[in-house]
Amino acid sequence: MAKAGDWIPSPLSDETKLVHAGVSPDKETGAILTPIHQSTTFVQESIDKYMGKGYSYSRTTNPTVKVLEAKISSLESAAGTTCFATGMAATVTVMSAFLEQGDHCVLTNCSYGGTNRVARMQFMRYGIDFSFVDFRDLAAVKAAITPKTKLIFSETPANPTLTLTDLAALSAIAKAAGVLHVCDATFGTPLMLKPIELGCDMSLHSTTKYFDGHNMTVGGCVSCATKELDDRLHFVQNMHGNIMTPHTAFLTLQSCKTMAVRCKQQAANAMAVATFLEGHAKVETVRYPGLASFPQKALADKQHNDGFHGGMLWFEVKGGSAAGRKLMDTTPRPWSLCENLGAVESIITCPSVMTHANMLAEDRLKVGITDGFIRISCGIEDAKDLITALKTSLDAL
Repeated sequence: MAKAGDWIPSPLSDETKLVHAGVSPDKETGAILTPIHQSTTFVQESIDKYMGKGYSYSRTTNPTVKVLEAKISSLESAAGTTCFATGMAATVTVMSAFLEQGDHCVLTNCSYGGTNRVARMQFMRYGIDFSFVDFRDLAAVKAAITPKTKLIFSETPANPTLTLTDLAALSAIAKAAGVLHVCDATFGTPLMLKPIELGCDMSLHSTTKYFDGHNMTVGGCVSCATKELDDRLHFVQNMHGNIMTPHTAFLTLQSCKTMAVRCKQQAANAMAVATFLEGHAKVETVRYPGLASFPQKALADKQHNDGFHGGMLWFEVKGGSAAGRKLMDTTPRPWSLCENLGAVESIITCPSVMTHANMLAEDRLKVGITDGFIRISCGIEDAKDLITALKTSLDAL
């Protein structure tokens, strides 16, 4: 017979996991929230029982961080998760853990600018080779794999162009070649797609974005399909010292409880904004995976859960880069011109100046990131207010 405190005898939905997975009431007080274990070190019972309670030093592991890792593992259907100080710390640790001098990595030619930069300006200097490939073309990815290839690094939807990678098909290619496949699914969230369930070895997120959702913290995570991969990442993380802080983990544990509610509103707003933009005479191009006009609509519908296409879109206006930059400079509140995405506040970003400024200009243009490219992160405001503000600026161009 069930009693208070028992779980219902059925699989939990993502909405319920976001609130409860990994979390138990505090054993001593019954506190419903996980405590912040703001402690550098942990006293040991004896030398022979060192790490008897699982903790020794917060650079290695911390009880608050561990709870967040358990929650994300549940969401990602993963064997384990490692939480990092930033999303870039997660990316750098994956590359450090699974690439060494003489190795080769196939990396999407359209990724977050920091990922592109660290590959070119750090790891290539260490004698690691990278091929930057259009991941919409799986034949090209397969052709880029060499006997030295150790890692395939995808990103879907890609930042900022929203191009998609067929994760199941690419994972099959990777497995046939004996190569690890990591996917940066930050734009998607586990609500949109679960890379490990689609065959990926690792799923990476900047928790700064939708897990936080309030512009409060920076953080990252990598979930792994096997315990061996997770152990390797924790080992390298400990050497690098880039673990997430307990306070950040506590805040993320609270903010991610509302991720499903937030993301549904953000996706609805994105669809409304994209539809408006597509019908405006001064807009040249709009891309959102929910639109019938989206070039990879069939893949979006197949790969994204329950028709959920996220809160991100981009567009360009007639008149070229000058007109686009003018619009970004003049769109009123509730829009904010800044970096970041996934927050409750709606954000306009100029990738060529902000998020992707560190890419080579010619590489940006190859993937379609012009100086007038406008990236949109829809928040949870009323869609009518967001559209009215955009219309004001568009009509004035």
